[in-house]
Amino acid sequence: MRVLLIGAGAREHALAQAILRSDGLTSLAVAPGNAGTQAHNVVLDVAENAAVVEYCASNQIDLVVVGPEAPLVAGLADALVDADISCFGPSQAAAQLEGSKSFTRSFADACNIPSPISKTFTSSADAIAWFDEQPFEVVVKADGLAAGKGVIIPENRDQTVQAITSMIDGGVLGESGSTIVLEERMTGEELSLFGVSDGSTVVVLATAQDHKRVGEGDTGPNTGGMGAFSPVPGIDAARQAELAALFLEPAIAGMAAAGTPYIGVLFAGIMVTSTGPKLVEYNCRFGDPEAEVILPMLQSSGLELMAAAANGTLDQVSVTMRPGVAATVVVCAQGYPADPTRGIVVPDLGCSDDVCTFYAGAVRDGDNRLVSSGGRVLAITGMGDDLDLALSNSYRLVDQITGNGLFARGDIGWRHSSVRSSKSNTSSYN
Repeated sequence: MRVLLIGAGAREHALAQAILRSDGLTSLAVAPGNAGTQAHNVVLDVAENAAVVEYCASNQIDLVVVGPEAPLVAGLADALVDADISCFGPSQAAAQLEGSKSFTRSFADACNIPSPISKTFTSSADAIAWFDEQPFEVVVKADGLAAGKGVIIPENRDQTVQAITSMIDGGVLGESGSTIVLEERMTGEELSLFGVSDGSTVVVLATAQDHKRVGEGDTGPNTGGMGAFSPVPGIDAARQAELAALFLEPAIAGMAAAGTPYIGVLFAGIMVTSTGPKLVEYNCRFGDPEAEVILPMLQSSGLELMAAAANGTLDQVSVTMRPGVAATVVVCAQGYPADPTRGIVVPDLGCSDDVCTFYAGAVRDGDNRLVSSGGRVLAITGMGDDLDLALSNSYRLVDQITGNGLFARGDIGWRHSSVRSSKSNTSSYN
């Protein structure tokens, strides 16, 4: 099978590794890729759907795997399917589950999916007036995609008003923030549930927990993700099935009933509150860094799974996850997330039996050195029989490479493990 993988982050490096482990692969091309996928990278304008379709036709591509959300929201899957090219990723209509927060809240209400109280606004005055009437604090969300910058968790009324007006009136997020959603601020433990669908069948893969804040103890600004682990302790097979029945199965059924069957990964962000689990958000792709802990634990063929989802034969595939736990610590460039330093020399690392390095914002310079090209540079995934061992394996390598312009959070998994980085300054991001 000839495969084209779209994307450039650590998630795509993890996807590439999963595909390369699979039997039946004839060739893999990655566009645009990064230093970790360099042997397979091709030059292709992935923002142009027509260019991707033309490349696939010219190179007899059998399956396209789309890593990030933006091409899906822009309709890449539709263009490929119209050209009779299989795509692992939802249509533009189905990708609204991530592309529009207001759509998702209306959809969740219609499908009886447990959710927080929320309301959509295009007027800052109306939004502020509604907020002032509520007995709870809120989360302010841009309706559209905002590259991880569209969710603000204010601490008081002044910050709430500032977030509302900066999006709607100030245009800080452009069209994505011209419509906003105010949501009841939930408290509890957050986790993610990942499933794969072919439009009717849903296969549940695993749970994971991400760490969005840049500083230890979940402090500081939100980021694309500073680390993750999978599976989440306390979520056994029975509980995972219950969560799938609440959040994945109704969504897939609702999409099918609407005439927009969902194909690909569906990722439900869930908050376990004192009144039960509720939906934080849906994402229409593997998370990052969640992909880096789920995909290494996939024991069965990743390529077979993705092809079956794209071709409507998921009920014929057996999915097996390896026992144990995976934990990822993200290594970042100094200044992330506000102003990451570029050009930092990065240790050139690989994989072993118990730890694997996925490349994100890292490229080769003119001297063939690996250097930072973005904020999140590496994702280092340790594996082990339990969370403590997985984290120990990851931090063993992280502690060797942080410093000299690179930093990481030292407390990934802090709610469930006492394993910490040995470096006292590992969370310095100023």
